[in-house]
Amino acid sequence: MQSALFHHAEQQSQGRYVLQNPQLLRVALQGDDVLARKGAMVAYQGMIDFDGEYEPSFRRGERRRAGEKLELMRCSGQGTVFLANLAQHIHVVDVDPEGLTVDSDYVLALDAALHTELIAVDSQYGISGSGKHQLNISGRGRVALMTSGLPLMMRITPETSVNVDADAIVAWSTALRVQMQAQTHSAPVHRRRGSTGEGWELSFLGHGFALVQPSEVLPPQHARIGEGLRGRFGNDGRNPGNSWT
Repeated sequence: MQSALFHHAEQQSQGRYVLQNPQLLRVALQGDDVLARKGAMVAYQGMIDFDGEYEPSFRRGERRRAGEKLELMRCSGQGTVFLANLAQHIHVVDVDPEGLTVDSDYVLALDAALHTELIAVDSQYGISGSGKHQLNISGRGRVALMTSGLPLMMRITPETSVNVDADAIVAWSTALRVQMQAQTHSAPVHRRRGSTGEGWELSFLGHGFALVQPSEVLPPQHARIGEGLRGRFGNDGRNPGNSWT
């Protein structure tokens, strides 16, 4: 049998994380486990076990209250596993002791030895319901991130601050100072910065980088100031007219 399809054969390498093409990742397992997004396995070779990753009840409750939906499976054994998710572009990042903060929607896999911690992005307005809880990843190891399209890496220095649409940000250096903000002044939040179509943004200060993808998912269109269900679905009266100053 002959076909151009055979040009897409497995890429042999001694590396642990090897891209087979921009949308498919090969991870070699030699007794050191990897945590992958549930359902991301598309093929594997060898003796590989897949198990749900155990979480203490307090951690599950914490994630549920924050609206955090990342669920991981533990891949262990001897062999190789191939991972992908909706044909998104995959990027392998080395995590150093300074740490990496990521939007968990874009995590495909990470070394099991890395430590993760759920955090909330600081908001000077006390905005609730915007869904901006992130993962701090620390330790030494690698994480595979996904983007819709090829991303932009933005360098941030003390002399140059960067603002990024909150629905385009993928990851950033943990050491950066970050704040969620909205530049609307008089229009309701659901109109997304008046008539411009823009909504929440993250402002970064310090020294590091921010990874931005060329795609946005619309945020909740009825975010209001406040907490809990009232913050998600209604205005509690503390900011009449949603006037941001």
